[in-house]
Amino acid sequence: TACLNGSDPCTIDCDYAVACDGYHGLGRRVIERMHGPGIEHSYPFGWLGVLSETPPVSDELIYASSARGFALASMRSPTLSRYYIQVPLAARPEDWSDSDFWTEFKARIPADHADSLITGPAIERSIAPLRSAISISLQSGHLLLCGDAGHIVPPTGAKGLNLAVSDVHYAHAALLARIRDNHHALLANYSTTALRRVWQVSRFSWWMTNLLHRIDGQSHFDRRMQESEFEHLCRNRSMQAVFAENYTGLPY
Repeated sequence: TACLNGSDPCTIDCDYAVACDGYHGLGRRVIERMHGPGIEHSYPFGWLGVLSETPPVSDELIYASSARGFALASMRSPTLSRYYIQVPLAARPEDWSDSDFWTEFKARIPADHADSLITGPAIERSIAPLRSAISISLQSGHLLLCGDAGHIVPPTGAKGLNLAVSDVHYAHAALLARIRDNHHALLANYSTTALRRVWQVSRFSWWMTNLLHRIDGQSHFDRRMQESEFEHLCRNRSMQAVFAENYTGLPY
């Protein structure tokens, strides 16, 4: 049942349904009724994000890990920039003035980029909590989940859209084989196949999040392990190759 005009329900009869309706959509709730709740993990911090009508500080993304916390510099266009800093979960966007944000952001990124950063008033300011959530199954009968309907990853590795595309790739292949060629195997194994990649990509997002953020309650040992892991990434070509493969996207 779907509400097509926002008020009057109707029934749609179909052979297959693909739910691409996000984490709060009907598709995930249907799957959870059949298979139980998914697996979730919440991180003890969030990202305060600011959108400003300013040129990007760099042509490349900057991931910064400092004693003050994580920061990310990204771009939307030659004249529109998106910047983030790690903040406690209790933080509120209205607690941060433009001046406070830019001062803290500059303190977390490399000095040469801080010196060349062009600041301006925020045209949007929000805080996003970081979490992982993965459904036990991505299908029930002829209902398939794709994208955020089936899984959420923290934004650190920028893998949300990548995972949605891989789900669609597997769903398309499965439905095509079933409808056109009357082959059942790909459709029967859709959830298993898609979730294998979901968990691998979620592992990378979890690893990158833990590598770059300062976490309250870290022991001295935990912090030294974090530093050693980062140094290993910087020095080891094999580790860099693994990182590059995961960051650019695992093969389907």
